Order: sequence, then structure tokens, then C-alpha cells
Amino acid sequence: MFCGILCKMGKSDINNIISALEKTYPDAHCELDFGSVFELLVAVILSAQCTDKRVNEVTKTLFKRANTPKAFAEMPTEELEKLIYSCGFYRNKAKNIKSMSLDVLTRFGGKVPEDFDELLSLAGVGRKTANVVTSVAYGGDGIAVDTHVFRVSHRLGLSDGKTPYDVEKDLTALIEPQKRADAHHLLIFHGRYCCKSQRPDCGKCPVIEYCEEVGGKTKGE
Repeated sequence: MFCGILCKMGKSDINNIISALEKTYPDAHCELDFGSVFELLVAVILSAQCTDKRVNEVTKTLFKRANTPKAFAEMPTEELEKLIYSCGFYRNKAKNIKSMSLDVLTRFGGKVPEDFDELLSLAGVGRKTANVVTSVAYGGDGIAVDTHVFRVSHRLGLSDGKTPYDVEKDLTALIEPQKRADAHHLLIFHGRYCCKSQRPDCGKCPVIEYCEEVGGKTKGE
């Protein structure tokens, strides 16, 4: 399944890419503001099709009003919708956050589960959200594929997957477990600050030699 990618992208190549990105973005990290695992989970749910900057502006006020599963479960839906309105898709996100909060409270004793499959059982939690929570909060080795990771992975020839899950599988096969969490943040930073969807800053790209869109080609080991 991964032969096409693995055959042309060797371990030395992916290590070189990660090393170059580490030098360029030494402070790459999760840019969502949170004070607990539960707050992180709420913030990641809110970040769907929304910028981290906007989410941080919203949660600055939101978490003063509520920051526990109990508080969110008891909050009137209309109030929550108003507080998160600017994040977009506010009705669906409010519904999921309240359902997730109730489940965390009743099924998991108020603690966000560490198990990946248990996280996926929560409303509003897909693979991207579960991977972010397990890697950022619990030190896991998952790779969350958002729009930045998806785009950069294709441009650098790390994956030709058609879906985020396909890209996740390719990256998991390519990147050593101990490097996956950092690689996730590095790819996000590169996509956010250099390899943008529109008008990428190719002149400042530290891994331009691997970019398939500008004629670069990957090298074998």
C-alpha cells in the first residue's frame, strides 16, 4: 500500500526534511491555548475549519465561563452557541461539545480518555482531534492530518493519499514513532508560515529540493 511513496522517499530523505524544518521552526508547537487536557479537547473541536488564532480569541472568554465537563454539560446550548459563534459551524460544534462533555463526565469519570478508540467514541472527535489530544496531552506518537499537513505532504512527495487517513498512514509508515509528534507540528508550521495554499513563499523554503510542484525530485537513500 505504501510502496509507491516508500520506494522513492527513503529514510534519509524524510530525516533530512525533518532536520531542515527543525532548524527553520525550532519552536514548532501546538498553538492552541489550553490549561488542561479537557480544554485542549474543546479547543481542537472548535478548530475545525477555523484558525487557531480565532479559537484562542474565543476560548479566552469561553474558558472563564466554563472549563470542565460538568460546566459545559450544564451550560444552556444557546449560551454556548453565542460564545463560540465566530468559530463557525457553531450549532454543530455546540451540540458536539455538550455531548462530549456529558460522555466524559458519565462514561470516563470526568477525565478525558487516553485511549485512542475511546477518544473516537466521543461526539465531535475524529482521527485528527484524537491524534492531537493523544500526542500533545499524553505523549503519543500519532500524526494529526489537517489541511496544512495534507497539503505539505503532497507537495513534498511524502504522500499521494486521497484522504487525510491515507496521508496519515503514509506518514506513519515513513516517520519513526519518536519523531511523529514533532513532525506533525513542523509540517503544520511549514504549511502555515511558508508553504501556504495560495502564494507559497518558495524562495524561503528550506526543503524546496523535495517539492514536486516546482520540479524538485526526491532522492533515494
